[in-house]
Amino acid sequence: MVWRAESKGLMADIFGLGLDAAAGGVFGIVGTALGRIASFFERKQAFKHEVQRWSHEYKLHELQMAANQQEAELELAIAAQQGSWKGLETSIKAEAAIGEASKWVINLLRLVRPVLTILLWVITGWIFAVTQQGSIVEAAVFAATAATLWWFGDRAPKPVNLKR
Repeated sequence: MVWRAESKGLMADIFGLGLDAAAGGVFGIVGTALGRIASFFERKQAFKHEVQRWSHEYKLHELQMAANQQEAELELAIAAQQGSWKGLETSIKAEAAIGEASKWVINLLRLVRPVLTILLWVITGWIFAVTQQGSIVEAAVFAATAATLWWFGDRAPKPVNLKR
């Protein structure tokens, strides 16, 4: 009987070990499942964060592109304006470089712009009378106005130094 008592205790120990192993396995599986569920929600949150981050970076990129476009347009306008002033400066220097010549040659050269301007406005009036098409007339008026202002826009007499 002593041997049986020991065997019952041994059986109980083996059965207890089996129950412990089964309970550990169940808790291990439940823990793994809970870990996977938590990991799913963490990945979902991380994905949402990435979407927000990339959306923000996309908006910043669009703003940067718009700013670069405005900067390029401004630089183009500045370059056009500088070219215009450079052309006017060259025109004035060319006229100043005429130097010594006969009086009638200088007077004839000075009549070129007024005569061309009058002819340009006469041609513009003729275009208006003959075609009466808005876009053609607008282009002719624009050209005549631009030429008139270009030729006479900065032709004011230069101040004379007064001696006392």
